[in-house]
Amino acid sequence: MPNYTSDFLNVLAARGFIHQCSDAAAIDQLAAKGGLVAYAGYDATAPSLHIGHLTTIMMLYWLQETAAGKPIALTGGGTTRVGDPSGKDETRQLRSIEEIEANTTAMKTGFGRVLRFGEGATDAVMIDNGEWLARLNYIEFLRDVGRHFSVNRMLTMDSVKLRLERDQELSFIEFNYMLLQSYDFVELARRLGCNMQLGGSDQWGNIVMGIDLGRRMGTGQLYGLTCPLLMTSAGTKMGKTAAGAVWLNEDMLPAYEYWQFWRNVEDAQVETLMKRFTTLPIDEIDRLSRLGGSEINEAKKILATAATTMMHGKAKADAAAETARVTFEKGELASDLPTVEITRGELAGGLGVLSAFVAAGLVKSNSEARRQVQGGGLKVNDRSVTDDKLMLREADLTSDGVVKLSLGKKKHVLLRPV
Repeated sequence: MPNYTSDFLNVLAARGFIHQCSDAAAIDQLAAKGGLVAYAGYDATAPSLHIGHLTTIMMLYWLQETAAGKPIALTGGGTTRVGDPSGKDETRQLRSIEEIEANTTAMKTGFGRVLRFGEGATDAVMIDNGEWLARLNYIEFLRDVGRHFSVNRMLTMDSVKLRLERDQELSFIEFNYMLLQSYDFVELARRLGCNMQLGGSDQWGNIVMGIDLGRRMGTGQLYGLTCPLLMTSAGTKMGKTAAGAVWLNEDMLPAYEYWQFWRNVEDAQVETLMKRFTTLPIDEIDRLSRLGGSEINEAKKILATAATTMMHGKAKADAAAETARVTFEKGELASDLPTVEITRGELAGGLGVLSAFVAAGLVKSNSEARRQVQGGGLKVNDRSVTDDKLMLREADLTSDGVVKLSLGKKKHVLLRPV
């Protein structure tokens, strides 16, 4: 591993964040004297960030923590109207301006959990690219910016080339995305003195094009640094479960379920995830990663609590850990388990067990619930469901006034009549 002058690059290297870097020596010198102004961009495609975004947020965190410079969280109120084709097999659905604005507002929660915002030299700032992109004059943009781009080169970009090779449609509006992203870099350099862009490895081509555009438009030297994408052992992007994305906002994913995601990661991922998504010391991570057998589960609990503390605070992380302990180790009910309310009349009249599991969000359809019954995967109040025509009634309520539904060993929801 290279030995850098700056704490920033030494931390990133030790924690596995560095994949590609445009000029490591120059970035190292700037970081050592607190001269970096670095941004990462986040399109407003949903009302919350997810853990796929968390890698670059953590890179901004370490930029701030090591006093290497100022972090910029760029929200894509403008670029979201176009849609990033990177890593996509089909054209993104276009969103309304109202939806994009609502998503942008909701995304602030995720940034604020990790980054410190303010007026200081290393305090983070958040800015939306809609401020300049929405005001662009198309003819002037083509003349002043578009003339610096080679279509020949753009066709070699992975986000474009793969779609064309697979004979998949690539809309003209998506083809323009890389121009807009490159222009973001230039605009941030002019407005805020930004000199570096951070991103996932799939963004390297776009970052290099932004650096080149800055040189052509006279911004001064710009830099880029990418991190490896999070991948599962099956070779797919990490960050989603069968139920969907792992959201950072608690109104999208309760803190307990966030904790459970980290608790249930693959054994081989524990070391990497501890380095990326916690602030645990490296020597402690090295010790925990050497644990084998059943001891690796203790390391996963530490990972889950540390990662949840980072995003939701210590109190909620500790509560999630205690809920898991009570539920899985003692076999008791815990009040912090996800709860879904139903009407008391539904139970009084008899609620079909398949419908109950669908209502709880543990399965997506009655047919999926039926398959789980056939495979022995469903339980009501810790008793296996063997009859898919079973009706849940008030007599099934526990002393706590709930019905506990379980899918497998690790997913539980309480039904509470109101």
